[in-house]
Amino acid sequence: MRILPFGESALLLEFSSSSQVAAWHAELSRRRDAGELAVTDLVPAARTLLLDGLDRPADLATALNTWPPPPPAAERSARLVEVPTVYDGPDLADVAVLWGVDVSEVIARHTAIEFQVAFCGFSPGFGYLTGLPGHLAVPRLSRPRPAVSAGSVGLAGPYSGIYPSESPGGWRLIGRTELRLFDPDRDPPALFQPGARVRFLPR
Repeated sequence: MRILPFGESALLLEFSSSSQVAAWHAELSRRRDAGELAVTDLVPAARTLLLDGLDRPADLATALNTWPPPPPAAERSARLVEVPTVYDGPDLADVAVLWGVDVSEVIARHTAIEFQVAFCGFSPGFGYLTGLPGHLAVPRLSRPRPAVSAGSVGLAGPYSGIYPSESPGGWRLIGRTELRLFDPDRDPPALFQPGARVRFLPR
C-alpha cells in the first residue's frame, strides 16, 4: 500500500489489486461505523481508495503504516442484491463464442457467480462488479453503441455491470433487468454500494 497526501484533508491509498482495495474499504468502513475513524468519504476505485474529510491526515497516514493487512473483503458479511435478469442481450451469442460454450452455459456461468461491487462510476448508480474469472474476461466492443438502454446487463474486461440509465456504451450486452439502479428519492439513491454482493437470477 502506498499512502499519498491529497489536498489538505484527504489521503489517497494506492494498491496493486482490486481485492486489496475491497479489503481496506471494508476495514476502514468498519472502523468509521464503530467510531474509530473520523472520515467524511471513502471512495474506492480500481486500484485506489480516497479518504476525504480528515482532520489530521498526516497522523492517520502514520497510523495506517502500523495497521495489519485486513482480511479479504469476501470474508465479511455484506448486503446481497439479487438482480432478476432476462438473458436476451444482443451480444449473448458473441460472448458464447468468446467463452467457447453455448448460450445456456454463458447464462449458467454468469448466474453461478456471486459478484461484488468493487467501486462505482461512469454514471450515477453504475457499479463495477468483480468476480468474473480471469479466463472469462471479454474485450469491449470495437465500436461503442450510441445508446444502451437502462437496465442492460453487460460484460467488459474483468467486470460485469448494469447500465442505470440510457447512455452510450461499449460493453457486451448479455441481458436486461427492470431493477432501478439509481433513484434520487431513495436513501441511498444508488442501489449498488461498494462491498455489496450481487447475484443475477435468470428470468
